[in-house]
Amino acid sequence: MSLPALHVDALINAEHGDPFAVLGMHQAADGALWVRALLPGSRAVDLVDAISDKRICGLALRHPDGLYEARIPRRRKRFDYRFAVRWNSGAEDVYADAFAFGPQIDAAELILLREGRHPQPGAVLGAHPTEVAGVQGVRFALWAPNASRASVVGDFNQWDGRRHPMRLRHEAGVWETFVPDVGLGALYKFELLDRHGKLLPLKADPYARASELRPDTASRVAGWPDPRSLPEDRASRNRRDAPISIYEVHAPSWRQGDGLFPTWDELAESLPAYVASLGFTHIELMPISEYPFDGSWGYQTLGLYSASARFGETTGFERLVSACHQHGLGLLLDWVPAHFPNDAHGLAQFDGSHLYEYADPREGFHRDWNTLIYNFARTEVRSFLCGSALYWLQQQGVDGLRVDAVASMLYRDYSRPAGEWLPNRHGGRENLEAISLLREINERVGAECPGAITIAEESTAFPGVSAPTSSGGLGFHYKWNMGWMNDTLRYMQEDPVHRRWHHDKLSFGLVYAFSENFILPISHDEVVHGKGSMLGKMPGDDWQRFANLRAYYGFMWGHPGKKLLFMGQEFAQPNEWSHQDYLPWQLLDDPRHAGVQALIRDLNQLYQQEPALHQLDCEAAGFRWLVGDDAEQSVLAWLRHDGEGRHAMVICNFTPVPRHGYRLGLPAECASAWREVLNTDSHHYGGSDLGNGSQPRVREALAAHGQSTSITVDLPPLATLFLLPA
Repeated sequence: MSLPALHVDALINAEHGDPFAVLGMHQAADGALWVRALLPGSRAVDLVDAISDKRICGLALRHPDGLYEARIPRRRKRFDYRFAVRWNSGAEDVYADAFAFGPQIDAAELILLREGRHPQPGAVLGAHPTEVAGVQGVRFALWAPNASRASVVGDFNQWDGRRHPMRLRHEAGVWETFVPDVGLGALYKFELLDRHGKLLPLKADPYARASELRPDTASRVAGWPDPRSLPEDRASRNRRDAPISIYEVHAPSWRQGDGLFPTWDELAESLPAYVASLGFTHIELMPISEYPFDGSWGYQTLGLYSASARFGETTGFERLVSACHQHGLGLLLDWVPAHFPNDAHGLAQFDGSHLYEYADPREGFHRDWNTLIYNFARTEVRSFLCGSALYWLQQQGVDGLRVDAVASMLYRDYSRPAGEWLPNRHGGRENLEAISLLREINERVGAECPGAITIAEESTAFPGVSAPTSSGGLGFHYKWNMGWMNDTLRYMQEDPVHRRWHHDKLSFGLVYAFSENFILPISHDEVVHGKGSMLGKMPGDDWQRFANLRAYYGFMWGHPGKKLLFMGQEFAQPNEWSHQDYLPWQLLDDPRHAGVQALIRDLNQLYQQEPALHQLDCEAAGFRWLVGDDAEQSVLAWLRHDGEGRHAMVICNFTPVPRHGYRLGLPAECASAWREVLNTDSHHYGGSDLGNGSQPRVREALAAHGQSTSITVDLPPLATLFLLPA
């Protein structure tokens, strides 16, 4: 029978509760076949037999906005059909009908999604090119349980929400539909009505794997990639006893390409080769998941499954990953599960409810960043976040994730005054749901991503961040040592004449250096927001500033812990970093800046080649003070061990006064003769070339520093020395 007017009005107004029940081909109670199509902007529609390609009949116009229907003559059984459409523009097309296809997601997968147990939620939700009954198209799926209607809109349907409404799978709150004749690269969003029928702003796909270049905000259809083949040495490269030296990169400002942003391929051509030439072992990219605002540097992301369109197609990112591996480098990504911005096209109030975020602003709003906090207690949100972490490690083949702002996740009172936060169920300040989520993610990474690592940016004394979950820890492999960074940089900013009063800022880090698996981070955070560059922090005249910086880098590379250095600081960028400017590579024409770069190369080489400097980076057995209390002369000295009988000696002089014949007590197990292998005051690095040369320093039976034997060394001004047994 002809469609009742009530249904016609509901379809035209995009308010129909079940459009799949009336659009497409249906058999009436009397056995007759009817077909209906809603094609706004068309002027005529014919029904075509898909097998014979013959016209069956024309459809009658039921409503001037493009609703058509027809009783199919002489047919009693359903058949495969197409619509031949003539548009008002004069164009003509033949379409498979989206309403001819049934549900596409298996019920078992919906149960897994609902329970948060699906191993790859992104392989079900989002946009997936596929073939159904011989027809190419895209399956769209969306979690929006509180929406009263959901449609996929895009450049394939004139962004008209009436064209492709979706089918609600009630058991999981998932909307889905198969749209024929849509392919890779198509732009799309979701049009939603909230539970009261109010039209919401168009939403980008939370599970999109590609997006439009900002300021445009549509998602783009991309394939779900197969798991990447992993380098055989990934596990050994990331181990606690391996030399790990990380070069942190903000991709948009690293080096200029042909356009506003360097492309993935331009980065692949130059970045890994450069980083490998300096002896770094890993590259860490600041967040490259799609984000709307350049000034957030990527830390306000809305596309946790999408590599940013700023740098080109996602396949280009895959080539960058391969280029890193070809140069023997691990690739780490900054990953942001702590918060997200409130842009209208994003996750905020996604289906008209607080779907992804905590509803109460005392739990769900970050004052520091004006962002929203994920609801870590909600099963589907946890699945979304965990699935994203595994996506980058498995499908994209990256080697690790540095998890941003972990401290803000761990504590409900993070950056909140008293009375403006909600305690946990025990009355405490810990966010128990976030803690359990981080443990779950780290356990799954360990079980499903062999050799991959996770790194916590965590600035508090929360216990066991890098301890296994089996012993009550969070399960991260490494933690940034923010206390070491703050203390040592404050020391270096002191005029050398005053450093004697702040000696503990250099030595205190060894009190807790082995309580976690630490990375020593000189990151982007230390060269922004008025903090100046690393060179700019150093006191003194021009010569002293460079010498101070070289000495500090030597101190850092000799200190227990893995290393991280932000781009530009390897050649002593003098100005504070700006995300809007490319690095000043022309500075390498200046021998002073080139000298610092050469020092970083040699420090990395020594760090990698000498097991004593890295093998027990995270073990107390790998460190022994020789001189830790000479505050008066601002001298420190220590031994590094590899646990197998090898030693390395590190000596720092943080004053501009040379110390000739400085006597250094040696424990009995040390070698009897030592030779200088690296001197940050070398002329190769721009220094004064004072030091010990190739002449071995031989043990003498003279007591010093509580030891019965000693050697003497000449300490250059503002310098760090590395010595190995002769």
